[in-house]
Amino acid sequence: MAAALSRALKLPGKKGSQLGEYDPLTQADSEDESEDDDLVLNYPRNGLADRKRKQVRSTVRAAFFLVPLVVAMLLVLLCAFLIPCQKGVHQPQWERSLGEAGGVTPPALALWDVDGDAVEDVLLGETERTNDTHPLQGTKVYSAVALSATSGQVLWRHVMRESVMFIQCGLQYQAHPVPLPAGGAALRAYPETAPLLVGQRERASGPVCLLITKKVLTAVNGTTGRKLWSVLLESIDSQAVLLPDLQGDTVPDLLVATLPADRGSDLSLTLLSGLTGAMLGRPVTFNLTAKGKLIGPLLHETRHGAYYILFGLGTVEAVSLWDVYMRANSNAPLIDSLQQKEAEWERLRKTNSSSLLHLYSGTEQVDFLLPLVVGFGNNHNSLDSGTNLNWTRGDWALVYGAKLSLLRERDAHQAWTFNELPIHSQPVSGHFNEDGIPDLFIQHSANGIRKVQIVDGASGHILWKAEFLCPHLVLEASAVQTTMGLSSFLFWASQPIPAKKSPTKTTVAPGVASAEPLIRNLFLLHPTYPTILLQLASTTDTAVAGAVSYQEPQLDASYITVSLRPTLDSEPGAQVVKRLSLRAAVAKAQTVRLKEGPLKPGAFELNKFFRQLGFRQLRFRPQ
Repeated sequence: MAAALSRALKLPGKKGSQLGEYDPLTQADSEDESEDDDLVLNYPRNGLADRKRKQVRSTVRAAFFLVPLVVAMLLVLLCAFLIPCQKGVHQPQWERSLGEAGGVTPPALALWDVDGDAVEDVLLGETERTNDTHPLQGTKVYSAVALSATSGQVLWRHVMRESVMFIQCGLQYQAHPVPLPAGGAALRAYPETAPLLVGQRERASGPVCLLITKKVLTAVNGTTGRKLWSVLLESIDSQAVLLPDLQGDTVPDLLVATLPADRGSDLSLTLLSGLTGAMLGRPVTFNLTAKGKLIGPLLHETRHGAYYILFGLGTVEAVSLWDVYMRANSNAPLIDSLQQKEAEWERLRKTNSSSLLHLYSGTEQVDFLLPLVVGFGNNHNSLDSGTNLNWTRGDWALVYGAKLSLLRERDAHQAWTFNELPIHSQPVSGHFNEDGIPDLFIQHSANGIRKVQIVDGASGHILWKAEFLCPHLVLEASAVQTTMGLSSFLFWASQPIPAKKSPTKTTVAPGVASAEPLIRNLFLLHPTYPTILLQLASTTDTAVAGAVSYQEPQLDASYITVSLRPTLDSEPGAQVVKRLSLRAAVAKAQTVRLKEGPLKPGAFELNKFFRQLGFRQLRFRPQ
């Protein structure tokens, strides 16, 4: 009673009988009844809380299921929009026949990424025979063809009037207007380029490739093969040389050498605009007394920043780029940096009135001149400014007769001379030892024997040599850079001849038919195991050209081969292009032991080493 009375006194008046309210007159006297009433009155509230808790748990469960699902869908959509679709199916190895073979003469070959998939594609010259007679081409059609590196499919084909001698890629046009020098000097000097200066770059999205025949130099869009410009010249006899920008239009300019059909002594150097192809003045002719193989032309930048053009006919001459430009354009403007000359070189001038600097001549004609930098032998057709910058500095390897010499850049003196056998193909530079100076891979073929040697670039001493059964075959080897810094060397030959053993009577001399087709092998040599060769491939085809392409993310490289495949009848053979992944080929390669060394590596050791071998294009500095 006391408790009920106390509550009645604290709560005046009678409240409504709604749920949750009370009337003090109806309250029970006992504490038990009070507790029962509290339970009855609070029941709806406890039920609502339970329902809310169940809803929260359901929401949390749904969130745990839906959030990962939404995140996964967003990631899929993000990848679909941000990651470009792969163009074609990537094949580590493919083969494609392109027209008929032109004998053992190497076809025009270049590597460049023209479809934007970060893999260098294959560009080469093609000749096809047709039943229709073209008034200008007869029964043959000449083309430059771009093949996808990933699948071997044709990306584009550009028909030419003549056989393509050279293909070069890498010239870049930027997509903004040309900044002209003060007063519009470039327009005043070359008014014929005025209509093209503003819009040319916008029409040239992607890399620019040059297609060079005997009479015409054509620039095409590397992505589509569409012509950008062309220039008609007579008797073109060289690749285009990438020059610094001579006009101030921010595009590198070009130089080509022309030589009369009778290969007389009048050799001309012609300057061309890299933007429009217009001739920059008149050709500059040099009357060379010597006659022989065309050397160069090559651009060289001295240690003090002076530019010279190296060229010759069986000799090595040099002329200042400034002299060439001023003789071609007596009153044309020239950027100040090109007026620099090298004092040490200028002492080599033949006479005070001559513009030629004499670098080398002798009783034997010069066959090859190449910068002593790794990579020049396989991609010297590149028009990339960064790559050419490396090639234009450092010493040179000089081949004349049976001699190989190192010609020093600073004073044009020979540092060493290696004299043993005539060298039939251009040497290839790579790192066989760890002294940082490129070494030279050379080949000699005679009487059915191929002698292969590696000469130390620092001293001229022999670092490695071997002999193989193989008829005369002029094919440049390849140096492939590895992730460990040393180079692997790729070359074609038949079976190796064991050391201290004369050739067997199965040797086939040049020009002598064999009862069985000759099998040629593609070998890989790595300096870590100089007594071991990996036989990557075998074929009865005759390889006439080869080059190396790198796939940086995969630490892989591909070997591109152009071969002559004979036919069963009297028809000309087919030209066959192959792509071979080196890592895939190394994994399946057959091991060939040249000789037994003091420490014979086991099969497990060799397998582990070569399977871990990676390839990448290293950035070398010239020595």
